[in-house]
Amino acid sequence: MESLMIPNQLFILILVIIFAVLIIVVISQWRKSSQSKNEITLIEKEIELKKMAMVEKDLESKRLMENPIPLPQEQQDNLSQIRQSTSDLLNDIGYKHTEINERLARLEAQTEQKKLEKMLKEIEEKEKKLSKK
Repeated sequence: MESLMIPNQLFILILVIIFAVLIIVVISQWRKSSQSKNEITLIEKEIELKKMAMVEKDLESKRLMENPIPLPQEQQDNLSQIRQSTSDLLNDIGYKHTEINERLARLEAQTEQKKLEKMLKEIEEKEKKLSKK
């Protein structure tokens, strides 16, 4: 009878230990989950603040664009020269890009032509060898 009591008590002790471990695991997971939720909320708030700052900057820049500050003639001329040189550079870049594409296409065509000519010569040589036999 007493030998049955020890295993029952041992069994109950093991169950209590397993239950305690499970409770500890559940509590730690719950804490991690709540911390993650808090971090997500904090990040969402930071994103909202950044969006608001961007909108404010955008509104400020639009306001400045609508109410341009009159510049002295020298500065206006300087800006005009910068715009013109930028436009010239962009046109030159476009021309060079087009020229590169055209030259590349021509080079590819020439390469393909040489390959085909070489293949044609090889075929003609093989035909000659076959006709001699």
